[in-house]
Amino acid sequence: MGEALSIRLKKAFRFLDFQDDRKKAIHVFIFLTALFVLLTAFVLILPKSFIDLEFSEEVQEHPSPWLDALMKGVSWFGNQIVAISLTLGTSLIFLLFKYKREALFIALTLLASLANFGMKVLVNRPRPTDDLVNVLVKAQHQSFPSGHTVFYVTFFGFLVYLMYQLRGIDKRLRLSVGAVSVLLIAAVPFSRVYLGAHWFTDVLAGFVFGLLSLAVLVYFYFKGGGKGVSCSQKPNYGPAN
Repeated sequence: MGEALSIRLKKAFRFLDFQDDRKKAIHVFIFLTALFVLLTAFVLILPKSFIDLEFSEEVQEHPSPWLDALMKGVSWFGNQIVAISLTLGTSLIFLLFKYKREALFIALTLLASLANFGMKVLVNRPRPTDDLVNVLVKAQHQSFPSGHTVFYVTFFGFLVYLMYQLRGIDKRLRLSVGAVSVLLIAAVPFSRVYLGAHWFTDVLAGFVFGLLSLAVLVYFYFKGGGKGVSCSQKPNYGPAN
């Protein structure tokens, strides 16, 4: 199972393998930026779209106490104090184990959330209201893009990338951290919509903006001499960890 997960991670992150491929990096940045601009334009033209309403109805169709608790648990890591503490704490752990550059870039993932807040202010989209959806969590600030989704894709995404690249870390730990991170990234968009905190287009834009931020981080990580190894390379690591 561990080997299968490793193969899936390799395929999932292949589009972020920018080492010695500047052209590919430019194409990825242009595509993600264009997609985000299109989503922003769509939301500005249609603040309350049929797509958003339908998606919220589908996700919230079968509410239950255990599902409420699960979705709140998924979103918990994105609460402001928790997110900052988690990021800086993880950065400190990497620093203690002499992964200085990785520690710096983990801390830099917070810049994506800061930029996202600026986008929220510019777009100024209202949150879903009780007359349209079942609001389980009263969130602060504007709705577009989803800050939780941006944080999860950027922070947990970069963490997954490091777990795949840093072969010096115990394999079981890498697979465990990678698997949990992937599950959180996949679950948080549904969590935010289920809790009535966001629309579908909010989390979709958050996912795209998070991927764009992740791509920028990975590009500069390698450009500056990160310890990671390109997915296209097949180095000899010796005995498997």
